[in-house]
Amino acid sequence: MTLLAAEALNKRFGGVVAARDVSFALAAGEMLAIIGPNGAGKSTTFNMVGGQLRPDSGHVMLAGQDITGMPPRAVCRMGVGRTFQVAQTFLSMSVAGNVQMALIAHAGRTRDMIARADALYREDALALLDRVGMRAEADRPIGELAYGDVKRVELAIALAAAPRLLLMDEPTAGMAPRERAALMGLTAGIAREQRIGVLFTEHDMDAVFAHADRILVLVRGEIIAAGTPEQVRADEQVKRVYLGTTGHRAALRARKVAHG
Repeated sequence: MTLLAAEALNKRFGGVVAARDVSFALAAGEMLAIIGPNGAGKSTTFNMVGGQLRPDSGHVMLAGQDITGMPPRAVCRMGVGRTFQVAQTFLSMSVAGNVQMALIAHAGRTRDMIARADALYREDALALLDRVGMRAEADRPIGELAYGDVKRVELAIALAAAPRLLLMDEPTAGMAPRERAALMGLTAGIAREQRIGVLFTEHDMDAVFAHADRILVLVRGEIIAAGTPEQVRADEQVKRVYLGTTGHRAALRARKVAHG
């Protein structure tokens, strides 16, 4: 079953074409990566799906319902969660408190935040933290955590809304290589277990080729290739215009060696 469908999305900023006839589909439980060089249109496409930008034309469908141009808050209520390049957390609050706040907001009980926030949804928050490997840190101020651990808490916060679709914008930015692999492996496992579709943008090719089920390659606002990691790796146009740079070649060689 198709969870998310982008249909012929177009977006211009003045004379610059940021997205041209971008179409793709994402199934429940699938990890779909959008990659491309700087200025390729990744963020534009991502933000049209999440409601931050309205496409000039085209449609975004979520489980058959048109969500094109809905504001981000409305998109969230439709079952879409999001993480950001820079983790969005309350640094002065505890780890559990951050997740409880997300649960309270999802339940529409914001009037209870001041008087009862510490008690509300404590066990639910602990269960989510356990799922991302952070239950032992529940009562620590989140500002004391290493950045990789903060990103795990941010994932728990996103899961508090019980999303059908999770949008992850550069999820491993600022993380060490081992932390990147651990976070993306964790995300992939949760996505498959809970049948959550994951659309993510990422510059780390190791993370993309190790964990994406399919990959879209954008260049100058257009999709030049789409398919499995193996299909994209073998695409001559992709290698020529994107993966052919020294850094990406090295990443792909390392990944190929790791898989024999």
